[in-house]
Amino acid sequence: MPTLQIGRKQIPYELRRSAAASERRITITPGHVEVLALTSDNDDDISGFLERKRQWVFNTVREMERIASDRHAVPRFMTGSKILFRGRRMPLTVRRTDGERIELTFRNGFIVDLPSWAADDSEKLVARELKLWLKRRVRRDVTEIVADYKARFGLSARSIRVADFANGWGSCGAESNILINWHLVFAPKKVLEYVVAHELTHLRHRSHGPQFWSYLASILPDFERSKAWLESNEGSLSADFLIS
Repeated sequence: MPTLQIGRKQIPYELRRSAAASERRITITPGHVEVLALTSDNDDDISGFLERKRQWVFNTVREMERIASDRHAVPRFMTGSKILFRGRRMPLTVRRTDGERIELTFRNGFIVDLPSWAADDSEKLVARELKLWLKRRVRRDVTEIVADYKARFGLSARSIRVADFANGWGSCGAESNILINWHLVFAPKKVLEYVVAHELTHLRHRSHGPQFWSYLASILPDFERSKAWLESNEGSLSADFLIS
């Protein structure tokens, strides 16, 4: 593994080349430095790039070492934390990069790239990015479910919106406007589908009488399993840990 010599400190790094990359990049996580180079770069190009970034690399590696040594418990929004998503606790990795923007990707876990300017309140920044990503994802899921039920069963609400709820998981107003609690992104997707189907059923049957449950069973035969899961786990589906 190549190393970067900074004073007396030798910093090993992994060199990776990418034909898709439009610019060079360095990402740093506790115990690991990765240098992304262009396929056209030669050794001098890479050496020059690292030379320009050497002070930033040194400072960031030292910051990561300090965080790792001082950590008695994993902070909520740092590498090693677990974020609830679709019923599973997925790992979070927070990396420092020399890029200009905060970027979040999901690949069997959440990866957040923080630029150098995001040194202060990094946990708050990570929390906000996660909240935005999760809200976008649950809106997309709801849109897909609604489109499917409209195509198969002709159920069409006047409007459907994902929102924050103080209580409850969904509602269907008198004018057929449906609201879905975005915290359902923390539940398995089948549970989210159950809540959406439940509210769509109110378009046909306003009260929770026998006809309501019979119709819901006809469009979602296994709804009782999701209903039971939600009743058992609703206390854990909270987003209070996310910063507004």
